[in-house]
Amino acid sequence: MSTNPPPVKMMLVNCIINQTFNFVPPPNMNPPVMRVMMCLRCHVIQPLRPQSAESITCDVCKFITSLNPDPHSRVPWQHYPKRAVICGISYQNSPRKLMGSIKDAKCMKDLLITHFGFPESAIFMLTDKETDPWKTPTKNNLLWALNWLGQGCQPKDSLVFHYSGHGLRLRNYRLREVDDGYNETLCPMDFETEGMIFDDEINRAIVERLPPEVKLHAIIDSCHKNSVLELSFLYKKNRSGQYEWEDHSPRSGVFKGTSGGDAISFSGSVEVPTSADKAVLSETISTGSMTRCFIEAIRHGHEQTYGSILDSMQKPVCKTSGNLIRKPLLSACGRIDVNSRLTL
Repeated sequence: MSTNPPPVKMMLVNCIINQTFNFVPPPNMNPPVMRVMMCLRCHVIQPLRPQSAESITCDVCKFITSLNPDPHSRVPWQHYPKRAVICGISYQNSPRKLMGSIKDAKCMKDLLITHFGFPESAIFMLTDKETDPWKTPTKNNLLWALNWLGQGCQPKDSLVFHYSGHGLRLRNYRLREVDDGYNETLCPMDFETEGMIFDDEINRAIVERLPPEVKLHAIIDSCHKNSVLELSFLYKKNRSGQYEWEDHSPRSGVFKGTSGGDAISFSGSVEVPTSADKAVLSETISTGSMTRCFIEAIRHGHEQTYGSILDSMQKPVCKTSGNLIRKPLLSACGRIDVNSRLTL
């Protein structure tokens, strides 16, 4: 007469190393438990095969999740006067899939290296095709990377943040947003479960801490009506058709500026009602218009001034999908001279 083996006992714990879930045995447990891991991309829990393995290849999406990634692979630890965070998210295996965002990230990295002399080792790139769990564009990883970018700044440092992915504009009644009543957000690859990254979080990470003689440039290829960095000055046409700086500092007096440095952003202004932003998340679309316009302006020799770059980017009318019309937007922490040269 055969007897059934005792049921395998398992305990679920959250791994602080790579944000996965693992089943591990409690102390003095007998028999041994089955080791399983959660895929970082699609969150399917699967057993390790063999049980001694240190990674899994997901049966569903084929993504590789490592149990013990090299902690030093996350970001470069030495100080680089020129450094960048580049993020491209395609939202693979999702109805919200974006076409071209990872290509945008690669093109921006190439521009920084070949045209502006950034060391490749000083560029931290996050994409959802990465196999290193530290370099997937989760909410936790992106916030970590932004804090790395903004910390330890020294005079003459040049920082760059490039993002190509989904973004939303959400209603918010907090005092900090009293001027327009909205939050601008970025959507990391796990935003449906972990939430979005809000503009005030980005501002605290890479804007507020900028000391004197440090410059930050952001190129945001997403759908926003205002600066996702919460920069107070927008360079826009007035009623007479002339460009001028508009002061959007909060009437509440909440400080959104730097600690003496300069923060400048090129982004996309969406010329549609806010409700249309949500429509973007319901279909597969192509992105990259802002990135392409910026790179082409630089490659064609328009990098002499901020104004000439903006003018060059204005010429191609950028459409994302349906009636969504995107136009380039220049914003800054103060009224910068648009005739000054852009240097990264």
